Amino acid sequence: MFSDFKPILLVLLRFIVIYLALLFAYQMYLHPFEGVDMDPFSYWVAHQVVYVQNFLGYSTSLFPYPIYETAVFQTEGVEVTRMVEGCNIVSVLILFVAFIFAFYKGWKTFLFAIICVAILHFANVLRIVGLNLVMLKYPDYGKFTHDYLFPAAIYGMVVVLWLVWIKFFALKNEAA
Repeated sequence: MFSDFKPILLVLLRFIVIYLALLFAYQMYLHPFEGVDMDPFSYWVAHQVVYVQNFLGYSTSLFPYPIYETAVFQTEGVEVTRMVEGCNIVSVLILFVAFIFAFYKGWKTFLFAIICVAILHFANVLRIVGLNLVMLKYPDYGKFTHDYLFPAAIYGMVVVLWLVWIKFFALKNEAA
């Protein structure tokens, strides 16, 4: 009876194991910074945002607030947003990578995952830049942009990349 569902169950089991392992590893990474400071990866992302905004001509500085585990972006002399651990896209990347590796296809899996993680990271940096600029110029649209528009864009990209993986890589041999 279960032999018909065996491939689906194996993919599901692989996804759950990979997702939980990556999530556990990330939580272990974050643990030393709890209540002390924002984690180094989040700072790295924040510094990339500052670089891009300065490159675009918006004078931007980053002011850490370690006891609050956050940093504030100051653009054109205005505190526009704050960076927290959840802004660094790692939780989305964990979900994305777990899905990709659930449909493991050898070396292509690693290559596709690395390229897509880079694409999603770059899109996230641009998302934060966009949010900062919206908060600077059109603060009335900040909540909508933060809560709906940019998450839809990021998750939309994730879904499109998943579909590309499934259509052109994971199921390619079975469709031929």
